Amino acid sequence: MAKSALLKSSIGKKYWMALTGLFLCVFLVGHLAGNLQLIFGTQLQFNEYALFMTSNPAVKILSYVTYISILFHAVDGILLTIQNKKARPIGYAKNNAASNSAWHSRNMAVLGTLILVFIATHMVNFWAKMHFSEMPLQTTTIEVQPGMVQDFYVTTQGGYLPKDGVEIKNKTEFFDPTAKVKIAQGYKDLHTITVAFFKDPKYGLAFTVFYVFSMFVLAFHLMHGFKSAFQSLGANNPRYNGLISGTGIGFAIIVPLLFAIIPIYIHFIK
Repeated sequence: MAKSALLKSSIGKKYWMALTGLFLCVFLVGHLAGNLQLIFGTQLQFNEYALFMTSNPAVKILSYVTYISILFHAVDGILLTIQNKKARPIGYAKNNAASNSAWHSRNMAVLGTLILVFIATHMVNFWAKMHFSEMPLQTTTIEVQPGMVQDFYVTTQGGYLPKDGVEIKNKTEFFDPTAKVKIAQGYKDLHTITVAFFKDPKYGLAFTVFYVFSMFVLAFHLMHGFKSAFQSLGANNPRYNGLISGTGIGFAIIVPLLFAIIPIYIHFIK
């Protein structure tokens, strides 16, 4: 197939929609595994994950591929919708779409638009803060002497940095009370930012509801998109269609459900 056909034809657009969609499914699994540390991990483990995702060179490359895939998937979907409408400018005289296809399969463009809104708000509230804002560093309280506690920054070198410093021999010493090493770099406390976002006394419940609603939207989008992606790539065989369909339904239910549980857990339990 010629390069222009891959980019401009309806078949080409569906091909790229399928590839980018399946890649984003893989991304969802990885992102979910990291976010579940908000429930099953510690504050430090989640902040270590956040630092890894924003500093590892290989992950940075994958992040750019993900951003491009999201944009390409969205634009390609819009172009396909427009192209399909142009191909059928006048509807059938008698059209009973509900009997021929599921609601979510007929409204993928609407579902995709809602997901884009969610992605934009999600990136503003978490991604942008992690990358560009002056976030607080993770702290912990340590008993430095019997009956005397002090707040320390937890550092990436496995030690602690006193928030206010400690005066020893007329100079400020940064120390690890166990390893006795000088250290300087701390973890951005995305864990505290995330928990505060969903537990906010004024808007926390609304944020939680919006997040859960967005996961319902994602579930319906995946319900059709997963199976459709394999069909677009030519994997349309009666021997495997049942397996692909069942896997798609399971993926569309389990992944968004686990994502939705996270803000519910933070707001009502954590």
